[in-house]
Amino acid sequence: MLEGRLAACELDTGTRISPGAARRLACEAGLIPAVLDGQSQVLDLGRSRRLFTTPQRIAMGLTQKTCRSEGCDRPASTCEAHHKTRWTDGGNTDLQDGVLLCPSHHQRAHDPAYETTHLPTGKVQFHRRT
Repeated sequence: MLEGRLAACELDTGTRISPGAARRLACEAGLIPAVLDGQSQVLDLGRSRRLFTTPQRIAMGLTQKTCRSEGCDRPASTCEAHHKTRWTDGGNTDLQDGVLLCPSHHQRAHDPAYETTHLPTGKVQFHRRT
C-alpha cells in the first residue's frame, strides 16, 4: 500500500519499504489502483451478485491486512472473501458484510461443527459446537 507521495510503503506481509523501493517495484509490475469511497468502482453489490469481485477483495485487503480469524496472521493476499451473514440467509455482497479468511478458516466458517462469532474488533472467533 502506498501512503502519500513520499511516505513509507507497506507490503501485504506488513514489511515496510522505502518509497524508492516501491517505485522500482511499481516499474516492474502492474499496479491495481484502489480508490476508497470513490465513485469509479462499484464496491457494494447488495443481492445482485453472490460472489465478491476482485475489486471488492482488493478493497477488503487494504483494510483487513490479515485473515480476520483471531490469532491468524496469514496475509490478506492469501485469503478468501466470506459473507458475515450467509448469502442463503439474506447476506449482501457488500464490503460491510465481507470478511477475509485464510482457506482453512474459511472452510471452518462453513463447517456446521463450529459456531462463528464476529467480534466488534473485526476479528472472528470459532467455537466447536457441543
